[in-house]
Amino acid sequence: MRPFTRSGASLAEIEAAYTRRFREYASLATAILNDREAGCDAVQEAFAKAVRTRSSFRGDGSLDAWLWRAVVNTARDEQRRRAHDAARRASFGEPSTNGHEPADDVVALISRLPERQRLVLFLRYYADLDYAAIAEILGVAVGTVAATLNAAHTMLRRRLEGVQT
Repeated sequence: MRPFTRSGASLAEIEAAYTRRFREYASLATAILNDREAGCDAVQEAFAKAVRTRSSFRGDGSLDAWLWRAVVNTARDEQRRRAHDAARRASFGEPSTNGHEPADDVVALISRLPERQRLVLFLRYYADLDYAAIAEILGVAVGTVAATLNAAHTMLRRRLEGVQT
């Protein structure tokens, strides 16, 4: 006889995580999208999908990591959709909604980091997750998280030094 293995997440568990950590999820999605309303919408969409697909949660990792991954993926999907829409508008000669270059401040510098570095920064400092949780969410080794965070810090430090001179 096979031992019982859990399949799926309960609606109550998903609802409890949503209630307990909505602000953290929204902060992360807002940081990815650089838009508070869109960040909150991304969290709503991620949790709606999590509820619909809760039976696919296999329990290999933590439910928390599965939900964080859903929020990250939903925000990244929205970010790609926005970039695609902006490129399409530009190809039709429509004016950009962002008619000026961003100021050389920390937000602008972070936005120019490679995607993985931005995500690791957001998960570490916006979501306040430890390296192991970030590794689980992104599907990478803990050492990769540490190296990526170090590379992001180094790049930001260099760019900030260039701004100050």
